[in-house]
Parts: sequence; structure tokens; C-alpha cells
Amino acid sequence: MKFRDFIKEKMILIVGTILALSSVEILLLAYNISTLIRLYCAFIIVFVVALAILIEYKKKKDYYNELIKNMEDLKEKYLISEIVKTPNFVEGRILKEILQDTGKSMLENVNYYKNIQEDYKEYIELWIHEVKIPIATSKMIIENNKNEVTKTKSIDEELDKVENYTEQALFYARSNAVEKDYIINKTNLKEIVNGAILKNKTTLLNEKVSIELSNLKEEVYTDSKWVVFIVNQIIQNAIKYSKKENKKIEISSQEKNDKVILYIKDNGIGIKKGEITRVFERGFTGENGRIIGQKSTGIGLYLCKKLCDRLGLGIELNSEKDKGTEVRIIFPKNSYTNF
Repeated sequence: MKFRDFIKEKMILIVGTILALSSVEILLLAYNISTLIRLYCAFIIVFVVALAILIEYKKKKDYYNELIKNMEDLKEKYLISEIVKTPNFVEGRILKEILQDTGKSMLENVNYYKNIQEDYKEYIELWIHEVKIPIATSKMIIENNKNEVTKTKSIDEELDKVENYTEQALFYARSNAVEKDYIINKTNLKEIVNGAILKNKTTLLNEKVSIELSNLKEEVYTDSKWVVFIVNQIIQNAIKYSKKENKKIEISSQEKNDKVILYIKDNGIGIKKGEITRVFERGFTGENGRIIGQKSTGIGLYLCKKLCDRLGLGIELNSEKDKGTEVRIIFPKNSYTNF
């Protein structure tokens, strides 16, 4: 608060004081009061008013400066009403009451929409679980009724795609509250990788993609269900953007210092250099995503990055156009410290 601005607000009081002082001086002059007494009276009036203005300025300046500093330092600025002190002047108390009422109203509004979002999330999760049943039933019917139609790769593969998209939607719905759903256990990397490969068994066979596994004996502390989903998304990308011939995916692990790194490498079409830094952005598809017949949502890698961040894992990607892509998932050796 600047003193100049404060004085402007007090101009009515100052002008009023001057008029009152002039009236008193004229009155005293009419009674032939000595000059010394008149000056003394004027001095007392000016001193008292000036002192009152200075005290009020100091009081308000300290309060509002502290309020501004707290606002600058506070990350969740809507909590300002909870940390600001109750001032000893009327305007400040009114301001604090307004801030508290505003904050309360805002929290009620946020909770209202949060409950709506939670209801919607629960519905989506329930719907996904329900829709998985007819998908599984359809695949079982195809498996038990082999004929010229069901032998074609398209029906089974399309069902796999539907199942993958429903699973992707389920994990996306849960991605903002991973901590409520994960269970940390000591897990073997080979089990995680095999679980992801099994989900893509049909597509891998139909697309004639060879899988090379090596050195997957390492054990990590994580939630296997969530990591299987992450590895599954990466494998699906490797299949989707593979070359026409000699398709290959190499999966291995290596322990480095206090970390275990899982490598997933393919020899596919790769990613253009300028796009590598954007592959984890939501909705980013890049040049490959616009290739005819390879429609992409740009959600897979974004979701992988988001889930890795939530689980305390690292994820990195290197790629070279027309030579392939390598994704690294980094597990801290003592993963318990990340939760």
C-alpha cells in the first residue's frame, strides 16, 4: 500500500479538518483570544488528526502487505482465507469474512462437480466391466466354431482391438487415482512381459511378429497389473508401426546402480526426430498416426507416461526414422521409497 494512495482516500477527512480548523480560528478570533492559544489549538487538532491517519496507515499497510506476501507464497491460493490473520480494523474483518464465504462457496461448488465426476467414473468402470463379458463370450464362440469365416484373422483381431480400447478407457478413468487401486508386490519382470505378450498373442501370430526375450530374471517392486497394461500399450504400438517384413520386438532388462531398466525395442518405421519430444503428449499422433490404415488416438503413450509418473517409474523413448524405436521403463531398485 502506497502512502500517496492512502492519503487520496483520506482527502475528505483532511479537507473537513481544514474547514473545522478555520471555523475554530475564526471563533477564537472573535473572542480576542491570544495568538499563542489559537496556534496551540490548531496544533492540537492537526497533531491528533495526523497521528490518527498515520496509525491507520501503518495498521492497514502491515496487514495488506502480509496478505499480498501470503498470496504470492501460497500455492493453493484459494486457501488464503485460512491463513490470513483477523485484522484489528473493520474493513479488514469484513474482507476476511468475504474471503471465507467465497472460499466456502468455491469448495462446495468443487465438491459438487467432483461428485458428478466420481459418479461418471464409476459408471464408466461398471460399463467397461460389463462390456468385457460379451467380448470374451464372442471370442469363445469363435474359438469353438472354426469355419471359413471365423478362421480369418479380422474377426478375432477386431475383437482384440475392442477389448484393448475398453481396457484403455478403464485405465484412463482410473489414472487420476492410481494410489487407490494399486498393490505393490515383488514381481518378476518375466511374468509382466509374458502377461503383456499373452494379451497380443493373436495379433503377434497373424502379423508374424517375432519376439526375442532375454535376461528378464530381475525382480522389481510395483503393481504388476498396471505395468502389464503399460508394456501392453508399448507392444501394441510396436506392432501397429512395424514394417511389412521381418517384424521383430526385442525385450530385455538390465540392472544399473540402484535401478532396473526394462528395454522394449522394435525394428519398425520409427519416429521422425522432431516428434520424439512430443510422443507423451495427450492426443499427439504425429506423422505415423496419419498413415493410411494406421489410425491413432494419441492416448497410449500419454497414458503410459501418466501411469509411470503415478507409480514412481521412469519412462524414456528413443527412435530413429525407418530403423525402429526403443522404450525404456525404469524401476527404482528400492521402489517402496517412492510411495
